[in-house]
Amino acid sequence: MSASQEMPYFINPSKNLGVDEKKAAYEMAVMAIDANLDSESHMILKMSTINCILKTYLPYYYWVGFYLVHEGKLIVGPYQGTLGCLHIDFSKGVCGKAAREEKTQLVADVHALAQGTAHIACDPNSQSEIVVPVFDNDKKLIAVFDVDSSLKNSFDEIDQQFLEAILERHFTKRPLEN
Repeated sequence: MSASQEMPYFINPSKNLGVDEKKAAYEMAVMAIDANLDSESHMILKMSTINCILKTYLPYYYWVGFYLVHEGKLIVGPYQGTLGCLHIDFSKGVCGKAAREEKTQLVADVHALAQGTAHIACDPNSQSEIVVPVFDNDKKLIAVFDVDSSLKNSFDEIDQQFLEAILERHFTKRPLEN
């Protein structure tokens, strides 16, 4: 299936936030995520809830979701947005690189990357991206968390810090601090 240039009717274009607005939005999202997932243990329910809450609070999130590690590759898991790539090889794209290196990837302009290898264009409306590796309690890679924006330069160290903390807290079974 080829992606369309036209933004789907059910998706709002991204809106970037200033530093203070971004921090405040993440702080509110963290409170909502923690309140909803405090005693939750089911991985898919956690992923779906994190997607929903972050997409609700962060207006520059165009596509948000998890790619699960399955048989040495990534397969699309819970997400919100347009159709995601169904399968991603560890050798391809920003998600593959995050899985391969087990390190967060920040990309200011995905179209500046080599298409088909360094970036996989699942949706041409995506302009910038952050991908965070997700580990289980044994420090084993179980997924990557992918967020795209329809604007360039949407993601920075603030996103990285908050997302890494959220994912660590809810997938390594570390107890919540009061």
